[in-house]
Amino acid sequence: MGCDLLKPIVQIYPMLPTANEDERARQRPVGRNRELYQDALTGWRDIVMAADELGFWGAASIEHHFWSEGYEVGPSPSVISAYWAAQTKNIRVGALGYVMSTQNPIRVAEETAIIDHMTRGRSFVGFARGFQSRWTNIVGQHLGARATKSPAVHNSPTSGGGPALPKDVDDDAINRAIVEEQIEIVLKAWTEESMEHNGKYWQIPFPYKTGVDDWPLGKAGITGKFGAPGEVDESGSVRRVSVCPAPYTKPHPPVFLSGSGSPETITYCAKKGIIPVYFTNIDTAERLNHLYMDTAAQEGRHWKSGQNQCLVRWMQIGATDADARQAVMDYDYDIWKNFYGPMRGRTLTKENAVDAILGTGFYTVGSVETVRDDLVRQWKKFPAEYITLIFHYAQMPKEAVIENMTLFMKHIKPALDEVIAEAARG
Repeated sequence: MGCDLLKPIVQIYPMLPTANEDERARQRPVGRNRELYQDALTGWRDIVMAADELGFWGAASIEHHFWSEGYEVGPSPSVISAYWAAQTKNIRVGALGYVMSTQNPIRVAEETAIIDHMTRGRSFVGFARGFQSRWTNIVGQHLGARATKSPAVHNSPTSGGGPALPKDVDDDAINRAIVEEQIEIVLKAWTEESMEHNGKYWQIPFPYKTGVDDWPLGKAGITGKFGAPGEVDESGSVRRVSVCPAPYTKPHPPVFLSGSGSPETITYCAKKGIIPVYFTNIDTAERLNHLYMDTAAQEGRHWKSGQNQCLVRWMQIGATDADARQAVMDYDYDIWKNFYGPMRGRTLTKENAVDAILGTGFYTVGSVETVRDDLVRQWKKFPAEYITLIFHYAQMPKEAVIENMTLFMKHIKPALDEVIAEAARG
């Protein structure tokens, strides 16, 4: 496998804390509460620094906007990554991920390349497609993007000058097409001395047919003399662009792409050599693992089971199983009742909450022994090279997050390392 050890990533879903729902209502909009965000940002840094000391492979941020309710206040992944880069020594920093149905791919390529330089290669880059309609549809309007879970609107053109939504193409297909084109541009920007692109959503240069024909340094021969080969043609018109700087890592940092079980996403990742991030239960991940390996083999990448793949798990470890279940209620119930549940069309009550949450297959909850045995069972089915552990800090206190991370690294990771090593030998 090349590496027989599990690569753990800690990911915070930044949730500004309140004592209960009544307080969240009284303080609305909690997402704009300056004091709460300042406190959360400081403690978030402490968690990442603790992860660095504990030996975590990576620390991940998210991209979400407009969270007035205070549930996922994470709008600026590049800024957060740069902040962490200055605070840490060994851990890799990055986003899981940039929502590429809304982003400018040139800016993403530039910012992540600079972060890769700031860390001297201690970085990674994650992409996501965008499932939250409130902000994906607004921020992505210039591309005609709509969220993967947004109601389809096929008959009217988008605002902002983007392409019209065809009647025979659904929102998910449009989102996927935009994301794949945007990622292609990022990869070109990282790896090519000068690049061009003529796609459905982007022309580089613009206009692609004629190039930029009024670039003074092209006309004066400066770009032709000092720029990248092919940037300008004989008349001095810009025909390609050179995205600077190139990443510190050759050819580029590790790339992840989040998915919720779509075979199309896994096939795409396998063809591109991208690390898929599974927001799924273990049975779905196990099935898609074989699709990933089979597709990658067709591209000449002969990976073993779990290699170059990442499984996501929310985790709560307690002194007893009952204590861990109570932690789910204390730290996760609010966001599940008022965000995840409604997004999935489910109603949660205090009586059914823990069983409903655990029933998704996304959680591992219990004593150290229970969580260890649960994850060993899962890794025997799907020995993923990476695990992303998600915590709802700061609703979950900093000390509790760090305690969970410490117990995982001391008591659980060694057992998973053994499973991965055995799978590699097999």
